[in-house]
Amino acid sequence: MPHPMAGPTIGLVANPVSARDIRRIVANAGNLQITDRVNIVLRMLQAARAAGVARVLLMPDRGGIRALIERHLKRGDATLPAIEFLPLEPTSTVEDTFAATRLLLRAGVASIVVLGGDGTHRAVVRELAAAGSATPVAGLSTGTNNAFPEMREPTITGLAVGLHAAGRIAPAEALAPNKLVEVDIGDGRARDIAIVDAVVTHDRSVGARALWKPESLAAAYLAFADPQAIGLSAIGGLLQPVGRRERGGLAVQIADDPAQALLHLHAPIAPGMVRPVPIAGWQRLQAGVPVAVAQRAGTVALDGERELAFDDGERVAMTLREDAFFTVDVASCMAAAARDGLLRSST
Repeated sequence: MPHPMAGPTIGLVANPVSARDIRRIVANAGNLQITDRVNIVLRMLQAARAAGVARVLLMPDRGGIRALIERHLKRGDATLPAIEFLPLEPTSTVEDTFAATRLLLRAGVASIVVLGGDGTHRAVVRELAAAGSATPVAGLSTGTNNAFPEMREPTITGLAVGLHAAGRIAPAEALAPNKLVEVDIGDGRARDIAIVDAVVTHDRSVGARALWKPESLAAAYLAFADPQAIGLSAIGGLLQPVGRRERGGLAVQIADDPAQALLHLHAPIAPGMVRPVPIAGWQRLQAGVPVAVAQRAGTVALDGERELAFDDGERVAMTLREDAFFTVDVASCMAAAARDGLLRSST
């Protein structure tokens, strides 16, 4: 285990392979190289150090992030907090993220910064929810579909994270509550969560995990629906927007027969990929009220990736949960920094 805390400490989960699924092949999307990811990490950590963070615990990896950071540290950099890698043997699977999150919670970090897309953020939040932890997440977007992590310069995120970790902004102002969709299959046989969208498909097997074909969709259950988002949540966002902080969610039914659709919505389901989606209907979701899925067999994709299969006759229920986990509210933190002069100096 990491040593006891030595000043304000944060955790960092950086996914070296986010944004490398099939959607990068079928859509004209870019791909961050390892050096770019490391530069993002360094910029965020330098800013966090300037705001008061003394120490950071990082998830190790085999993708090159650790190697480049260690090479950078050998040259010396007084602008960074003390860096320590978690005692974890990487497997290059999502299990690394699960295990790292558990270690970070055990270490009592002030927050967990996540470098990745919707799937990486979901993996961290799943462990937070399982532990009943109020430890907040701060997102840095590097995935294919990034509906959850906001696009922002890492330096600003680092400042906000640092101000919160150092206790310079009260949690009530520094943190924001978030919603999620809870998935239950077979009355408890399988349970999981989605932090943006849980999408039911006609496919009978998980297969290629990334979901990008509109004809395979049956229904979508959304924690929030942003009309500016990329991915499956964009379907709901362009039908009836639901804000991140707004109460309730949205359920959308996709027509089996396009000829019988109520309307056809042209939605940006992946970077550069706008496709017609036949809509059968939609309605708001109420928190805490389970909604039965009509599809008799298929798979459930969580935040863009197929994760769970269900058979004919198995009950599938979707439940919206409000105030389920917290994020560092970067905009609120920076407004507080300006209002209270938190980054001013008399010298």
